[in-house]
Formats: sequence, structure tokens, C-alpha cells
Amino acid sequence: MLLGGCAATGLSTAVGPSRKAIVNEASAANIEGLQLIPLNSGVVEALRVSDLPAESFAQTIGSATPIGTVVGVGDVVEVTIWEAPPALLFGGGMISTKIGQDIGTSRPGTIPETLVGPSGTITVPFAGQVPAAGRSLSSIEQSIVSRLRGKANQPQVIVRIVRNATANVSVLGEVSNSGRIPLTPKGERLLDILAAAGGTRQPADRITLQLSRGNVTATMPLAEVIRNPAQNIILQRDDVLTAIYQPFTLTVLGAAGKNEEIRFEGTGLTLAQALGRIGGLQDMRADPRGVFIFRYETAEQMRALGRTVPPTLTRVPVVYQVDLKDPQTYFAAQKFAMKNSDVIYISNSPAADFQRFVNILASSVLPGVSVVNSVR
Repeated sequence: MLLGGCAATGLSTAVGPSRKAIVNEASAANIEGLQLIPLNSGVVEALRVSDLPAESFAQTIGSATPIGTVVGVGDVVEVTIWEAPPALLFGGGMISTKIGQDIGTSRPGTIPETLVGPSGTITVPFAGQVPAAGRSLSSIEQSIVSRLRGKANQPQVIVRIVRNATANVSVLGEVSNSGRIPLTPKGERLLDILAAAGGTRQPADRITLQLSRGNVTATMPLAEVIRNPAQNIILQRDDVLTAIYQPFTLTVLGAAGKNEEIRFEGTGLTLAQALGRIGGLQDMRADPRGVFIFRYETAEQMRALGRTVPPTLTRVPVVYQVDLKDPQTYFAAQKFAMKNSDVIYISNSPAADFQRFVNILASSVLPGVSVVNSVR
């Protein structure tokens, strides 16, 4: 009668499934492909070996060649022209030797800074509209020389980029100065651009870098890029670099020290560290044999564990069961890597469920008995 009364009032002795309920659900296979795997050192090692390699800027994005001296629409260039004496079109003059015939000289003629317009050309006196966009500086110089040949006396030309408007990298996120940073023929690398943006506003071990080039995007911890020079790749025009602060999260539910979403850094987090961050288990409530991790694994990883996977599944729902009563589990917990979107659930112990029932009984039934006795 008392149990029926608790059910009728909506009272329950637990706020989540018990260890037994989760194990039974996994055994019943009500969810396609669901796997219940006891966590131990062998499982952790097999997962480590079969785990997909982390994204790599060097392999996924690839290093670029320095931009060199290619001109684009919107760039501003300066053109300087020399002629052999006697100069016919551009600057020239005579110098007196005071001992006889004067000597003809040549002074450079500099054309004011010229914007490469939407047509992709620049205007050079006596040479007309010279194509510039998409061409190297040396190629533009040769075009101007060929157009001036026969008009100027042995012309020589130098073209340089005064202001670069097209070869830029965008830097966003947790940096001191977001914006577009110009590239130079030096070939700026990823950390060069990050330094030019004023560095990150958060510690390096808590920052993940996301690099996008065209339709390809890759992410890596900043600390790994610093440690591995091969990942400090040369950037190219229109790359987008984003610094993200602790982008990964896991959710903790049940009889934990605290229930919340935990953010963790891109350098990784182990199960032991995660349990420490949530304050461990509640001593008077938690079932130390009922710690579960819910996640999706790849079919390849499950096969590496010797598990049968339905051929239709590429992502397999997995529940890892952790028995904290077993001392060996603590060694496995130090190597078991948490993943983004993991859910840690800690079930109530049977004793805690019984104690909760007793408390409900004491708070709802015994006051009524006391009232009846007082009336009598």
C-alpha cells in the first residue's frame, strides 16, 4: 500500500536508471547495435591503437608556397622606369665634366602609386593599359619594357607592391587583435600570423586552432602546433585561422559531485581527470560499480575490440561500464581519453535508493500517523 501511494503521488526513489536497468537495457538490444563494454586496460589499449589519427594541419591542409610577388585586384603598385642616356621619354640631363664634352645622364621616372582596378590593369604612360592582376612583378616589368621598346631609350623597369590588398589571412576568435593580416614573400607561418594578431587571450594549452582553406577545415591544439614544427605550416591567401577556447564538452549526470557540462581543452582529458573535475562520486548516494560513459564509436573501433557490428551502422552506440571498486580500473581511467559530447552517468546505489524510500516514507506517511494518534 505504501509503495502504491508513493507511485500515485509521483514520488520515486531514483532520479535516473539504476546499474541493473542499464545493463538489462543493453542486454535486451532495444537499441540497434548498442554495446555494453566493461572498461579495463585491455579495452583502453585496443581503443588507443584503433583510434583514428588526430587531425593534422600538415596532412589535412598542407603547407603552401610563399605568395611571391603575384599582384591582385585591389593592390597598389609603384612603377619606376629608367632609360639609358640620352633619355627620350623619362627623366634625363647633362652633367658638365669641366674638361670637355658634357656627359648625358638618366634619372628614374617614378609613376605615382597605381591601383589595380577591377579590369586587372594598370596605366603606364606611353605603354597604355598593362595587364597586372594574377601576374608576377617580373612579368609585369617585362610587359612594360616590351611596350616602351622603340619609344624609350633602352628602358629598364622595376615594379613593386606598395600596399597588399589581396594576399591576406583572416584571424578570428580568442586573439588580442582580430582582423586581416597581409602576407609577404617571406612566407608567413601559422604561428607568425598568430603572433601578428597579438597572441591568444587564453593559455596556449587551452586553445584549439581551426584552420580553413577553401572547403577544407582542420583543428589542432595550439600546444601541439608549438611542440611540432611540422604543423606550423605556411599560410596562403584567404586562409581563415580561428582560435577557440576549450571547444570540447562532456556532460555529467547522476550521483556525481556536481551535474553540469564540463568544458575541456583540446590537448585532451582522461576519465580520471574528468572524475576529479566533477568532484568525484557522492559517497552516500553513488554506486561505484555503476559509472557509465555513453558515446558513439566508429564501427572500425568496435571491430578492433572484437565486437560484431551491424553492416548498416557506421557509428555505434556504446556504453562503457566502469567499476570503481576494482583497483585496476584506476590505471585504465588514467589512459581512457574522453571525447567531445561524451555523457558520464553515475547511478544510485541500491542502498541509497532504499534510504531515499525510507526518507519519503518518513516525510509523507509518519506525520499522518502522528495526527491520527493525537486525535485518539
